[in-house]
Amino acid sequence: MDILNLDQIKSVLPQIDLIDVIERGFTAYSNGDVVVPPVGEMHFDSPPGDVHIKYGYIKNDDVYVIKIASGFFRNSDFGLPNGHGMMLVFNQKTGEPLAVLQDEGYLTDVRTAVAGAICAKYLSPKKVDQIGIVGTGIQAKLQLAYLKGIVDCKHALVWGRSETALLKYQSDMSESEFNIETTQDMDKIIDQCQLIVTCTASEYPLIHRVNPGTHITAMGSDTLTKQELDPSLLADADMVVADSRFQCEERGEIHQAMKNGFTMNEVVEIGEIISGHHKSRTREDQVTIADLTGVAVQDIQISKAVRQKLKLQ
Repeated sequence: MDILNLDQIKSVLPQIDLIDVIERGFTAYSNGDVVVPPVGEMHFDSPPGDVHIKYGYIKNDDVYVIKIASGFFRNSDFGLPNGHGMMLVFNQKTGEPLAVLQDEGYLTDVRTAVAGAICAKYLSPKKVDQIGIVGTGIQAKLQLAYLKGIVDCKHALVWGRSETALLKYQSDMSESEFNIETTQDMDKIIDQCQLIVTCTASEYPLIHRVNPGTHITAMGSDTLTKQELDPSLLADADMVVADSRFQCEERGEIHQAMKNGFTMNEVVEIGEIISGHHKSRTREDQVTIADLTGVAVQDIQISKAVRQKLKLQ
């Protein structure tokens, strides 16, 4: 069994076309070629945190994957990263353990950011004057980093609750090629940005209105209780896209909106758009929303790609 550490994993990621890898995973999922059981999870109150276990396999593939990822949001008080985790790869035919990817939660962060870039690729308006990032954590940084080359815009406006966190974000992203401004005023994000990515752990809506021609990728709300968007936004949107209809009924923005009468009738999956089975944005004035709860096929695809690349070295 191979044990792969974070340095090894990071060394090969730039050599992998992650957009293509994750797109193929979403397409397989929406085609019914992936088995993904319900998410396993544990929640902790003191200190607050959660652990997700996501697992599954692609039919007729060689492996299955189990991913464990945690988020303990007061870890920064102790100088520790908020997220940890690992991915376990097994032989699909025998159950033999093949690899442990000790990624410390990094691959979960990366595959989530890649999914955000994919949503922007298919759903954002053609003309984006400014990208809005809601949040200041690792995901807020990676989401912007993976939008480079996908969206023709190098201006970002970042919202955060804390001026200290915003200053740190600006410092950490100083070499990102983006012109980054910061704000604590959500109205500026709404009014100045045509592409908005929300990546917080909020349990109450942060955005209550949206302008025509805006795309929102909401990826912070991945549990039963988290929420970043007012439910009315989904009800009024021209298109609502899920990474997984099944998961989004149980967690995330769609789950929250369903409590207020929203239905799944017209929700499409990002895999259906990638494969061409459903149209993406058709007008510049449309409001589109993508609800990303994180699907195990993303973990399957990225862990397979990393393992294969390392085995070739």
